[in-house]
Amino acid sequence: MASVFTKIIDGEIPGTFVWRDELCAGFMTIAPLRPGHTLVVPVEEIDHWLDLPGELRSHLFDVSAQIGRAVQTSFEPRRVGLMIAGLEVPHAHIHVVPIDGVHDLDFANADDAASREEIEASAEMIRNALRSQGASGVSD
Repeated sequence: MASVFTKIIDGEIPGTFVWRDELCAGFMTIAPLRPGHTLVVPVEEIDHWLDLPGELRSHLFDVSAQIGRAVQTSFEPRRVGLMIAGLEVPHAHIHVVPIDGVHDLDFANADDAASREEIEASAEMIRNALRSQGASGVSD
């Protein structure tokens, strides 16, 4: 059975994308730890990040860095954190999160009530920053 991320990538479930290429997608989480919290997910459904082929893993981190720079520009956090937890969805994914401290990476702080408008506004800020950086995989 397809993971929820595969369903989002395939358009079966709505998603708010900031990045899309042949290998991966970047989209906003519906329960952000902070505004700007983005997931970078391989198109191929691979459960554990340790099982990612080297080239794909490298590509995911390159895209995460581009999105991270856009998040830094857009939200001006102290740092942009990166996290791979992998417990909630059996599909490898990287969390790119604007942080001011380690406490900002605690899933207990997830905003389950974030509105579609708030999520879309964050995505548009990231897309604009990616475009200004000349990134090639920016979603429309």
